[in-house]
Amino acid sequence: METEFKSILNDFIKENGLTVSEFARQIGVRPSQVSEWLRGKAKPGYDSLKAMAKAFNISANYFLGLTDEY
Repeated sequence: METEFKSILNDFIKENGLTVSEFARQIGVRPSQVSEWLRGKAKPGYDSLKAMAKAFNISANYFLGLTDEY
């Protein structure tokens, strides 16, 4: 079974000791947007995924659930 984006994001935020606000600031979106992602109400678009990969220097494939490693 494929891991849902909301689970991947939640785990990433917790594992890196971030708050939702800190994560949002790092990628340039509102904390409320990240909260929507964490609740599964929305998913990030291309620009947000690119910002996540760039801000944390990891492959977007991690956030897409295509790899388990940063």
